[in-house]
Amino acid sequence: MKKITNKILWIFAVGQFGWSLLSGVVTNWLVYYYTDETAGIFGKNITTGTLFLSITLFGLITMVGRIFDAVTDPLIASWSDRSNYKGGRRIPFMKAIAIPFAAITACVFILPQTGSKIVNDIIVFVTLMLFYLFMTIYCTPYNALISELGNDQKNRINVSTYISGLSVSYLIPNIAGIFEPSLGRENSVRVAIAIMCLVAAVAMLVPSLLIKEREYIDSKPVDTPAFSSLFKSFKNAQFARFVVSDVIYFFAVTLFQTGLPFYETKLMNVPDTMTFTLTVIMTVCSLALYPVINKLAPKLGKKKIIITGFFAYAFVFLLASVCGEGVVWGIVIAVCAGIPMAILGILPQAIVADIAEADAIDSGEERSGMFFAARTFAMKMGQAISMLIFTSVVSAFTTEAASGSTTDPFGYRLTAIIATVCCLIGALLFFFYNERMIMGKIAKKAEEK
Repeated sequence: MKKITNKILWIFAVGQFGWSLLSGVVTNWLVYYYTDETAGIFGKNITTGTLFLSITLFGLITMVGRIFDAVTDPLIASWSDRSNYKGGRRIPFMKAIAIPFAAITACVFILPQTGSKIVNDIIVFVTLMLFYLFMTIYCTPYNALISELGNDQKNRINVSTYISGLSVSYLIPNIAGIFEPSLGRENSVRVAIAIMCLVAAVAMLVPSLLIKEREYIDSKPVDTPAFSSLFKSFKNAQFARFVVSDVIYFFAVTLFQTGLPFYETKLMNVPDTMTFTLTVIMTVCSLALYPVINKLAPKLGKKKIIITGFFAYAFVFLLASVCGEGVVWGIVIAVCAGIPMAILGILPQAIVADIAEADAIDSGEERSGMFFAARTFAMKMGQAISMLIFTSVVSAFTTEAASGSTTDPFGYRLTAIIATVCCLIGALLFFFYNERMIMGKIAKKAEEK
């Protein structure tokens, strides 16, 4: 096997930029452009009220989508774990789905333009189901490679560091502004999203085309059926504790990301084009801390630092809940958010890789694909519940009138308060993760080699 170098890890990291960019397009802008009373430029194309039994369109998508994921996530993971393609167990999936994944993301915003709201509702529903399916097909094998390329603790933390970073999808309003004079508001946003998706497709193809998996990883297909493998993964007590905390993390951070354009425009009274500027500030602060996190993790342990990250995010969300007018609030929040962003952008991936390796030592099966599929499901579960809660909370504080709808600013503040409480709960739950036992198994195996 060839040695895994930093060059390979950086090539691998480009794929993360691609799929996280697509995830950011949907997570950060779907609710904003489809439901906001002033910025919801696509809202007239779909049913924004209740469909039946007080269930909204996005609420229905959330419920059905998670049932859909509960079936497809383990099936894709098992398919990858059990495969024996010439190109490897992971890369062939990534190569095949990169372009369809990017295309369907653009279709979520481009296709629902018929003259019938019912038809548009169906289009939104179907495209989002395909979006989550294609995300699973790319992300599950991709994330499994984190464990396999990170074949020792140094590489594991390095690869988790390299793949971290907030999506640049917040740049959409800025790009749309360039085209708006000639195309109008709606089409300029669609063009901006299409550009993002094109960039993401190229990024996702980079590791798919440049990394020869079989040259670096001596992987063997497993025989365990899909749902038996999933059951074994959740039977791992340490993984089960991690996943519960992880769902809460994704819920809280997605609630904040979904609300960020609203916090700026409704609470801080600044234009949505500032979102990208604040994101750049967060990202720069986060990147500056990557070397520090990379050095501290082996010394202090990942568990202690992750718990610190949860508490730091709780403080950031609390600031958002009490913010006043002015961009200074946004800058302060962005700077503070850089700390937990660095921590929770790097270490949870490495934790899953550790658990997968320890489980392989106990079971003799390398089922990293299934462990990361469960984490992908946790991510989508947290994101989906967040979308449902955000729209429900804001809707509860929205008043309909002949002149239009208005939302009480407290509704937006309440979403940040909910995120704060959830982060505190996530921190407390993570205390139960036994990192010492997991790392002890890995260290003992390394000594035997």
